[in-house]
Amino acid sequence: MKDQIDLLKLPAHIAIIMDGNGRWAKTKGKLRVFGHHNGVLAVRDVVEGACELGLKYLTLYAFSAENWNRPKLEVMALMELMVSTINKEISTFMNNNVRLNAIGDLSMLPARNHRELTKAMQTTAGNTGLVLTLALSYSSRNEIVHAVKSIAEKVKAGELNPADITEQTIADNLYTYNMPDPELMIRTSGEHRISNYLLWQIAYTELYFTNKLWPDFRREDLFEAILDYQQRERRFGMTSEQLN
Repeated sequence: MKDQIDLLKLPAHIAIIMDGNGRWAKTKGKLRVFGHHNGVLAVRDVVEGACELGLKYLTLYAFSAENWNRPKLEVMALMELMVSTINKEISTFMNNNVRLNAIGDLSMLPARNHRELTKAMQTTAGNTGLVLTLALSYSSRNEIVHAVKSIAEKVKAGELNPADITEQTIADNLYTYNMPDPELMIRTSGEHRISNYLLWQIAYTELYFTNKLWPDFRREDLFEAILDYQQRERRFGMTSEQLN
């Protein structure tokens, strides 16, 4: 399947909603945390697959702002899993020239998590391959509110004329200001929702839904999604005749 992909027409940025860990664990008669642990294996394989193709940006919805409302024990287990995974995967990041990035309200993370995440980002800062972004404590609506407040402060300070505010002004004040908008978004587990994820950025993103639960998702599934993307006609409001 990889050989069928046109490497000259790769999406520059792929975003993934990694859904289904809890349901996967339930089918095995296990606790939800068991699904999260196995979801890490899927992350590793997909990241390595993205590196094989030469993908530039991969953004994973790892923990939403709403996820703080889950049972306390599950949240604690997720935070502990995040720390241990980051520490274990540093060598994978370095071997694959991956630069780790994070978006979201990172101030909400426990101090240890924030410290380990920052250290990992600093360690990989010099890597020039795939930019792997983890959306942590992330809410797209909160991100947009944050951008509006930032712009309002600039207007208040006399640094920006309201008449000069454009779409690019808003984009420049989002968490993703330094990366292109996703061209492909993948959601696993058969759900057909966006779940408050990159709402501004996905205005013209191609959406791909699969019934596979995240722990079963592998690089071959990523390749299949990219092949599907490459067969689509992206018109951006124009007609097929205009594109041709």
